[in-house]
Amino acid sequence: MNHDNMADLAVDCRCELGEGPQWDAESGRLYWCDILGKCLRWLSPENGDHGHYPLEQMVSLATPLNDGRLMLVGEHSLSLLNPATQHLEHFADFEADNPVTRSNDARVDRHGSLWLSTMGKTAEPGAGSLYRLHRGELTRVRSGLTIPNAICFSPQGDAAYFTDTAAGVVMRWALDDQGWPVGEPVAWADFTGVEGNPDGAVVDSEGCLWLALWGAGKVVRLNRDGQVIDSVQLPVSQPSCPAFAGKNLDRLYITTAQEGFSDDQRREQPQAGGLFTCDVGVRGLADPLLRLA
Repeated sequence: MNHDNMADLAVDCRCELGEGPQWDAESGRLYWCDILGKCLRWLSPENGDHGHYPLEQMVSLATPLNDGRLMLVGEHSLSLLNPATQHLEHFADFEADNPVTRSNDARVDRHGSLWLSTMGKTAEPGAGSLYRLHRGELTRVRSGLTIPNAICFSPQGDAAYFTDTAAGVVMRWALDDQGWPVGEPVAWADFTGVEGNPDGAVVDSEGCLWLALWGAGKVVRLNRDGQVIDSVQLPVSQPSCPAFAGKNLDRLYITTAQEGFSDDQRREQPQAGGLFTCDVGVRGLADPLLRLA
């Protein structure tokens, strides 16, 4: 196990709640969101260029389609953004009649379908759900969750992973050949007895899962049996989600947050909310483009 992996600051963006890092291979950009800051950010790793788009609502993911547009997972709706023109078009609503919730974690599965989660804005117990947008149709697949996170998928697409951050256990859920859940999810990796809470996650090309531990200042790598085999340390305490990016998908990028920080904590962790990166010696998996039909 290599504990020497130390993440470096890539963009000093100081997000309130950085989340949803997503590589767009076509544009050569990594996108990520500041959910609470209502902002979509981007970085071109090739040349270091970066920028941002202010948004009207909280957004937790921007994922690419084959026509160059991005699907934004908003507070209560999905919308399509053209990054070149900044034209925004409404696509679908979810929980629009529920003022308690907002979107939280999301990722596209191996079938080009989008999984997204909702949670209570102040983490109301059981207020959250998991949804799957398959060929343009949104279906709720699980409810009664508090802070659904760590949505990611096995390389073969036969399993989904997720966690309820409040419960501290990463679940594994068998999927059928269309990517729909089969039966009940099973407990796969238990983090109830360790520092930090499981947050966002991504699967690498070897089928191992990289999991952010919110509050512990690190991202851990789990093998297929759910055992920790590697880790990346950060100089900030609240990593939220990892993703592989770059032409060869050979660098891990990690969003972080300063949500809930006191003034003292902000002074002690001046880079909190930044985007960090690390060479972890393994490549990621290319996420399929979102399919709407």
